[in-house]
Amino acid sequence: MIACLDVDYKENEAQIACLLFEDWKDEHPHSIATLEICDIQEYVPGQFYKRELPCIIQVLEKISIPLEVIVIDGYVWLKDEQSPGLGAYLYEHLKKTIPIIGVAKNKYKDDQGCSGKVWRGQSAKPLYVTVAGMELTTALAHIKNMHGAYRIPTLLKLVDQSCRDWKRG
Repeated sequence: MIACLDVDYKENEAQIACLLFEDWKDEHPHSIATLEICDIQEYVPGQFYKRELPCIIQVLEKISIPLEVIVIDGYVWLKDEQSPGLGAYLYEHLKKTIPIIGVAKNKYKDDQGCSGKVWRGQSAKPLYVTVAGMELTTALAHIKNMHGAYRIPTLLKLVDQSCRDWKRG
């Protein structure tokens, strides 16, 4: 099973969405769940992972299905493979047992070539992909082959929408 994760924030609360699917070309998820988390850490510039990683870990602890790959919204590596981003910290937390693919909509300002680019649909803007635990070329092919005619694959758009759909006002 493949998991896509995304987090949305409101003040000191977060909602995380976890979407599970079986094949990179799937149009519909196997399942999707959200979790609200209160009293999250404040955002500290340059240490975003300290805010988001605990949220991701909490939702992953609720998944009983074995995962083959996890896709996050963001970067695994920042400027190079010596500069860990959220995905690298998650990969370390999982004891390097599950590959992590980071998909970002915007290029990290200090990226020194650790990301690959995927153009999808008719968009002139690429997605920026970084990875730990698998070859970058494999990760690029997976993201390129995901369902959807647009820049953002169908299931990545759905997980983004799901984390923003707060159940309470």
